[in-house]
Amino acid sequence: MSDVSVQTMIFGYGYLGRRVAQQAIRNGDKVYATTRRPQRQEQLATEGTHPIVADWTDRRTLANLPDVKQIVICVSYDRHSSHNRFDSQVGGLRNLLQVISPKTKICYISTTGVYHQQNGVWVDETSPTRPHRDGGRAHLMAEALLNQMRPESEWTILRLSGIYGPGRIPRAANIIAGRPIASPREGFLNLIHVEDAAQAVDSVFRKRTQRLYVVSDDRPIVRSQFYEEIARQTGSEKPQFVTAEAGSSVSIRSESNKRVWNRRMKRDLVSNLYFPTYQHGLADIL
Repeated sequence: MSDVSVQTMIFGYGYLGRRVAQQAIRNGDKVYATTRRPQRQEQLATEGTHPIVADWTDRRTLANLPDVKQIVICVSYDRHSSHNRFDSQVGGLRNLLQVISPKTKICYISTTGVYHQQNGVWVDETSPTRPHRDGGRAHLMAEALLNQMRPESEWTILRLSGIYGPGRIPRAANIIAGRPIASPREGFLNLIHVEDAAQAVDSVFRKRTQRLYVVSDDRPIVRSQFYEEIARQTGSEKPQFVTAEAGSSVSIRSESNKRVWNRRMKRDLVSNLYFPTYQHGLADIL
């Protein structure tokens, strides 16, 4: 167990942030968790964290953040926000970096959506990034901002593949209900189970790390095989596929087709994944 004096902040207490907080609490850390909604404070407290009401698009709410040893930044963009994605994801990060100590170690959660490749090639930390979607562009700008504002500080960026886990399996409800899947059959999916993603974050704070890692499981999988495995494990009919509406978010996401190579992550952060393939993860969940 780690030194109980370690203080960790989870900035963005969502699906991943909650798992990271649970791991940090098991390590003996004092964990602060942020929320934009005051009514969530009681829930966060019952989960063992010290809740803080903070919205990084509003600098006034960042004025009295505790001085912590390490911070995980995993803020998801709120599509109902009055701020656009760039003002939120990049401007919000700038606001936060201006108020936290340069001695605070940062783990910033980014996305493999920064990669533009569409021909099934393998990508890693050295691959070029020219994202087509605003989400990927915003995260890439945030990564650059971190490098610009904290050139000498200790920080690590984790570019995560698609997170799945309990209560979060893409298209599972449609498959079980027998509804067609609006997605191409071909193209690779890159996934990481939420518990393995949390394990990678924990390793960032427990080990010496480099600046950048891609975080993905051991086996990129063709879309149709992933959905067919869900059907097999739930005893559902084999899924049928239909063409997604042109220009829709589903159609745009489906344009991505690359395979994420996790060798640096396996070498430095997580040598043994809890769920090395999608079959292992789905079997545990379903």
